[in-house]
Amino acid sequence: MNRLSIFVDGNNMFYAQQKNGWFFDPRRVLTYFQTVQPNTTLTNAFWYTGLKDPQDQRGFRDALISLGYTVRTKILKEYYDDNSGKYSQKANLDIEIVVDMFNTVEQYDKVVLFSGDGDFERAIELLRSKSTHITVVSTEGMIARELRNATDRYIDLNDIRAKIEKVDG
Repeated sequence: MNRLSIFVDGNNMFYAQQKNGWFFDPRRVLTYFQTVQPNTTLTNAFWYTGLKDPQDQRGFRDALISLGYTVRTKILKEYYDDNSGKYSQKANLDIEIVVDMFNTVEQYDKVVLFSGDGDFERAIELLRSKSTHITVVSTEGMIARELRNATDRYIDLNDIRAKIEKVDG
């Protein structure tokens, strides 16, 4: 039996989905990755997201928890860009993702990471050295070359759209 863990960089994926013009359904993501390979059992699913305030996205977070995701959050921080003269908000949860990956490493053989962030390159290399199979899901134009090269398999969101897209109804 293959043991699978899924890690979703929610903020990174929000922008990837926005770029593609469609959104994926967190429930369909779990179903797809459990059924795409026979003899696979889901051991963990984590979702990481930044919040404007503690009540932000409450309904969405509750829905994720009811689907079986462990939800990790961080309050957005505001940054000023001297070049553009604009403020932006960011909640960097990369460390939380890596900590959870290594803290649960004995519980899985395969990882699916939803992110295009090149900061994960070294963590992915270390996990692969422990015979963990790593799949990264992102989209063209938002996947760092370093991350794509470090992974066992890269899947473009658009290639699995029919299987994971959120459909109204």
